[in-house]
Amino acid sequence: VRIEFSYIVEWKKTNKPFEQRFNRYLDYSFFEHQIHWFSIFNSFMMVIFLCGLVSLILMRTLKNDYAKYRSEEVLDGMDHGFGDDSGWKQVHGDVFRIPNHLTLYTACYGTGMQLIFLVFGVIMLAILGSLYVDPGAMVSAALACYALTSIVAGYSSGSLYNQYFYPKPAPNWIRCMLLTAILLPMACFIVSIGLNIISWYFNTISVVPMKAFVWIFGIWLLFAAPLTVLGTVLGRHWNGATKFPCRVNALPRQIPEHQ
Repeated sequence: VRIEFSYIVEWKKTNKPFEQRFNRYLDYSFFEHQIHWFSIFNSFMMVIFLCGLVSLILMRTLKNDYAKYRSEEVLDGMDHGFGDDSGWKQVHGDVFRIPNHLTLYTACYGTGMQLIFLVFGVIMLAILGSLYVDPGAMVSAALACYALTSIVAGYSSGSLYNQYFYPKPAPNWIRCMLLTAILLPMACFIVSIGLNIISWYFNTISVVPMKAFVWIFGIWLLFAAPLTVLGTVLGRHWNGATKFPCRVNALPRQIPEHQ
C-alpha cells in the first residue's frame, strides 16, 4: 500500500525583529520544569570536595616517596633498595626519561592544552553572548578562540620540550614549534578537504568554497602562527626548568618480569 503524506503551511507576517524571535525559547516560563540550580550547585561542590579529598590523601601518601626518589643517589644507573620497592616504584627513575618521538609528543601535549582553552572559551562566549542569532557565529567564535589560544599551545609544548634538556639548551626546539603550529590545522585541513571532495562528488550544498579556506589560512598565518612562536619563546624562558617529581636514572632499567 502506498501512502502519500501532505502538509499545509500558513505564513503570518510579524513585526518582531529576527534577533528577538528566539527569546521565547529562552524564557523560563516557556518550559514546564524549572532548572534546579541549588541541586546543580550542591552536586558540583560535592564533586569538588571529593576530588580535593582524594588528592590530599594521595599527596600525603606519596610525599615521602617523592622526597626519597628525588634525593637518593644513583650508582651506575641502579637504585638502592631495589628489593624494597614494588609496583611503579621499581620504574620510577624511567618515567620521565626522554621518550621516542619527543617532538611529536610535546606538540600533541601543546595542542591538547590549546583545545582545552578553546572549548572553554567557546562555551563562555556561548553563555555570555548570543551566538544562536547568526548561523555562522559559532564557527567564527571557534576560529577566533583558536587563533588567540595558539599562544597556549606554543607555551605548553615549548616549556615541556625544554624541561627534558634543562639546564642544557634544547636542540631542535624550532622543529617542535613548527610541528605544534601545523599539527591541528593540518589535521583539520586534511579532513575538510576529504569531506569537501565527497560533497562535491555527490553535488551537495555543503561544499565549502575555496575563499573560506583562503580566509582561514590568512587567520592562521597572521595570528595563530606568530602567537605560537611567541608562546614557545615564553615557555622556554619562563617555564623551561625541570619540574619532574622524580629524578631520571642515568641508565635505563629493564622492565621487571611479571611474577
